[in-house]
Amino acid sequence: MQDKPLKKRVLLKVAEWVILVCIWLIYLTCKKNFTPTNLPKSPCVVVFWHGRLAMMSFAYRHWWKKAHSGQKRGKVIISDHKDGEIITRVISHFGIGAIRGSSSKGGARALINAFTEIKNGVDVIITPDGPRGPRHSVADGAVVIAQKKELDIYTLNYEASRFWQFKSWDGMILPKPFSAINFSLSAPFSVRDLELESAKSKIQNELFEAAKIDSKFS
Repeated sequence: MQDKPLKKRVLLKVAEWVILVCIWLIYLTCKKNFTPTNLPKSPCVVVFWHGRLAMMSFAYRHWWKKAHSGQKRGKVIISDHKDGEIITRVISHFGIGAIRGSSSKGGARALINAFTEIKNGVDVIITPDGPRGPRHSVADGAVVIAQKKELDIYTLNYEASRFWQFKSWDGMILPKPFSAINFSLSAPFSVRDLELESAKSKIQNELFEAAKIDSKFS
């Protein structure tokens, strides 16, 4: 019985390092472009599709670590399941924190912890269609957090000139080596005075628009 936890830890560690090495090798061979936009000094909500998770740690490196000399922090809401644990381990190598929980499991805890992080000056980063979809849907979390704390929302996205697309529920996109990747951060927008469904539609449309624009430049 004692071998099972050990085997699990070993497998998680192997997966963590395989993913980390792979994304770094891809990133280093690619031509990168980042939009000349910036995040505010005050806390905000940042959203991106789950299918763009693979390379988003490099967006964090650019817009949080470099632009603000490491003084600005963000944490990603990540589910409690096994895949969430692997993601948490990988992004920790980039200095990205995690708020564990999701709309399907641990939602109330994640919401409370998100409010605490915002109070401490930390941005909350959300994949609104995660962790289980449907793809490109928008759950309530991003709207609730933004409206309760009166925060602006920013979208993050990337598109690649050549890529692999996984046959997963989120259609995960992994750029191919030596391709061109365009990373974008949108201008801020607000959902303060909108009803829930209208606010969710606005977030969805902003993310779709970002993908459309980025595809032209990658």
